Amino acid sequence: MSGSALPPFDPYDPLGIDDLLSDEDRAVRETVRNWAADRVLPYVAGWYESGELPVIRELARELGAIGALGMSLTGYGCAGASNVQYGLACLELEAADSGIRSLVSVQGSLAMYAIHRFGSEEQRQEWLPRMASGEVIGCFGLTEPDVGSDPAGMRTYAKRDGGGTSRTESGGDWVLNGRKMWITNGSVAGVAVVWARTDDGIRGFVVPTDAPGFSAPEIKHKWSLRASVTSELVLDDVRLPAGAVLPEGAGLKGPLSCLSHARYGIVWGAMGAARSSFESALEYSKTREQFGRPIGGFQLTQAKLADMAVELHKGILLAHHLGQRMDAGRLRPEQVSFGKLNNVREAIEICRTSRTILGANGISLEYPVMRHATNLESVLTYEGTVEMHQLVLGKALTGLDAFR
Repeated sequence: MSGSALPPFDPYDPLGIDDLLSDEDRAVRETVRNWAADRVLPYVAGWYESGELPVIRELARELGAIGALGMSLTGYGCAGASNVQYGLACLELEAADSGIRSLVSVQGSLAMYAIHRFGSEEQRQEWLPRMASGEVIGCFGLTEPDVGSDPAGMRTYAKRDGGGTSRTESGGDWVLNGRKMWITNGSVAGVAVVWARTDDGIRGFVVPTDAPGFSAPEIKHKWSLRASVTSELVLDDVRLPAGAVLPEGAGLKGPLSCLSHARYGIVWGAMGAARSSFESALEYSKTREQFGRPIGGFQLTQAKLADMAVELHKGILLAHHLGQRMDAGRLRPEQVSFGKLNNVREAIEICRTSRTILGANGISLEYPVMRHATNLESVLTYEGTVEMHQLVLGKALTGLDAFR
């Protein structure tokens, strides 16, 4: 039986996943990959070592220029890209550093997404074009010092003052008091989407960060996401006009839908960190010699490389499948939990195994592996812990609620 010759085996794409992508998909991927190679990779080890990202505003404007902010949203200056394309962008950004991908995720999938989906037309017009361009950085205030996995327990409170007592009445200012914790972009944000308890339940508010009573002290001394700005938000009698409330998205469904959108990007992003670590280990194994030959020629090293390649590319296939479902309007939150649970967990193991191949060199910032590993410890926790996603899937599988 005759036929065309099989394509050669590609150790960097062993399953031929690139064949699943359109020309437009590849163009988006290459644009983001080239930007990260030029603007992040030469500097990120220094940012990580210093624990500072001094050029965040400049990077935000550049990310806006390539269409990476609010990438899958439509209108208001947003790129209107597919969700697969947004996922590919997240993968390339996190292959550079989780902190840079977090900047994009929080800006687009949390702050911008909340305003785009739940905001008034006035709010969209006021904020989204400037956020899409990177002129204004946004943050998303949900987590509190004593409230993480159980957002229903939030203590930040918004009270009507000067007329109107429910969300159906338009009169009266809102006065917000409370604290939010572990907020990405907080200290550099021009606008914050803050979720607060009201007399009628949980509501979202669009808060300009120059409002009197608002402050965002930066959190220092982190061992993870060091090339990322992380802050506390303090709201001390912050007075907002009636129009600051998001008219839609009342209750927990609002913030939880935003989190699900952001988690989707993490499914892809984690595989970027894993890919970077795996490729570092693979190249190292071919040049590092012990006992008179490259360590990649030893069976145990090859076993590690093979296992990592299997999990890495399974994870990318999973991310691509979820992206296709999202583009078709068929992606369920439980499926996003499936992806986040699997891919972040596997990415951490790939980083750890890669470090063993690099030996002592693996802990040096000359290589990206330990930086990715420590970053992923944060990614494992934010946007839902392992335990929360296990319970989400457990409930979906059994029909039984084990959260309480």
